[in-house]
Amino acid sequence: MKNIHTWLSEYGESHQNHTNKIIHWICVPVIFFSITALLYSVKLPWHPWNVAMIVLVAVIIYYLRLSVPIGLGMMLFSSVCLLLCHWMESVCPFPLWASALILFVLAWIGQFYGHSVEGKKPSFLKDLQFLLIGPAWLMSFIFKKWGVRI
Repeated sequence: MKNIHTWLSEYGESHQNHTNKIIHWICVPVIFFSITALLYSVKLPWHPWNVAMIVLVAVIIYYLRLSVPIGLGMMLFSSVCLLLCHWMESVCPFPLWASALILFVLAWIGQFYGHSVEGKKPSFLKDLQFLLIGPAWLMSFIFKKWGVRI
């Protein structure tokens, strides 16, 4: 299994362009949230949990195995996503899944535009695990700014 530094380094290779980086700072969290919201919309009939909660437990375990600080940071971000889903579901006049789907499509359009500016293919085309590394890559910059070793 690759370590977190190898993953982040490989991901960074196709994310050098300033415009692409800015787009990723916007679109990667939106994609993470939109997927969380889509899964949040799938309720479990036998439990008060929803599919997002179960999937996020597995995702957090994945991150914790790579890096405890990244895992904790992603746990916090995931919790914010779940709270936002709960809030949106209770106040929005249209279904959460519909909003999530629109955000998902728009964010991916942004991502592909960023990669066209970069002139490099998205990393996930090489390995699907890069879909989870994108959020960790952004989290690593936040931690570096705070002086946290990952």
